[in-house]
Amino acid sequence: MNKLMLTTLATATLGLAACGGSDSNDTNDFAQFSLGISDAPVDNAESVVACFNAIELTGNGNSPRTFTVGEDIEAPEENDLCTNEEGQPIANTIGINLLEFTGNDSMMFLEDAEIAAGQYGQLRLVMADGSYIMTDTNGDGEAEKVSIQVPSNELKLDGFIADAGGNLNFTVEFDLRNSMTNPVGQSHYILKPRGVRLVDNSAVGHLKGTVAEGALLFNDTCTVAPENTDEPVAYVYLYEGSDLDEATLADNGGSEENTPYASTAVYFDDVNTYDFSLGFIAAGDYTAALTCNGDDDPEADDEINFLFAENVSIEASSEPQELEFVGAASE
Repeated sequence: MNKLMLTTLATATLGLAACGGSDSNDTNDFAQFSLGISDAPVDNAESVVACFNAIELTGNGNSPRTFTVGEDIEAPEENDLCTNEEGQPIANTIGINLLEFTGNDSMMFLEDAEIAAGQYGQLRLVMADGSYIMTDTNGDGEAEKVSIQVPSNELKLDGFIADAGGNLNFTVEFDLRNSMTNPVGQSHYILKPRGVRLVDNSAVGHLKGTVAEGALLFNDTCTVAPENTDEPVAYVYLYEGSDLDEATLADNGGSEENTPYASTAVYFDDVNTYDFSLGFIAAGDYTAALTCNGDDDPEADDEINFLFAENVSIEASSEPQELEFVGAASE
C-alpha cells in the first residue's frame, strides 16, 4: 500500500507523530503531531501523482487547524509536478508519486507540528488540481497521462485524540485498488476516500510474502514467469479475522460478508520469486487469500475465485510479518 507520512499529521499511507509541548503557564496543553503518506500500488500504472495543498484538522472546539504546503514550516515545500491547463506549476501544491511509497515505506508530510490537546473530529487532505496517473490505456505498451479527479478536492478521514504532552505519529494509507476508479465513458480517474485510511503507527504492522510457482500453476489459472515483470501475475486480499470461509470473502465492491481490509498485486522478480507486500496494517488476526483474477472493479460486485487462504497474525512492529503461499501442501 502507498503511504504518506505526517509526523504531526499522517497518511501510503500518511504518517502522523506528535510530541509534547507547554504554554507560557508551563502547562502541558499541546501535543506534537507527525503525519506520513503511503500507498498500495494500483495495477499497471507507472506512476500515480497526487497533488496535495494542505492538511486540515477539525473539531476540538476550535476553528480548523490548517497546515499549507509552501507556507507553514511543518508542511513540505511545494514542487512543480502539479500543473494547470497552461502547464504552469500550481502554487502551494506538492505532487507525490504514491507508487514510490509502497509496503512499509512512507513519505513524511507533517513533522513535529504543535497542536492543541483534545478531540479532533476529522483529518482532511485538501487536494489541488493536477493529479494524474501514467498508465497504458490502449494496451500498446505506451503510458499516457490521464487526469485524476477528487470529489470536492478533499479527502475526509477519521479523527483522533491528542493527549496533552503526547507524541502522535500517524500514516495515511492509500489502497488505490479500492479507492481509485475509471468510470465507463469517462476520460479520467476518480480518487475517493474509500480505501484511504488514517492509522496510528504505534499500533500497526506490515506484511511481506512470496508465492510459490506451484501455487500459481494450480488449475492453470495464473501466468508464470512473464516477460513483462511490471504486469501482476496474481493478487493477495487481506481480511480481518482468521479461518474465514472463502465463500464469504468479497472483492473490492463486493457484497459478501467479509470485505477486504486491503489488497495488493503479486509480481515476478525476473528470476524465480513472486513477491507481494502490504504496509500499515492494524495489529490483529487476518485471513490472506490468493487469486489470479485481477478484474476487480471497486464499483461492482465481481466474481473472484480464490486459490488458497492462509491465516496471518500482524503484530505492532516496524519489521514485516512474512507469509508464503506454497500451494496445496499449505492447506
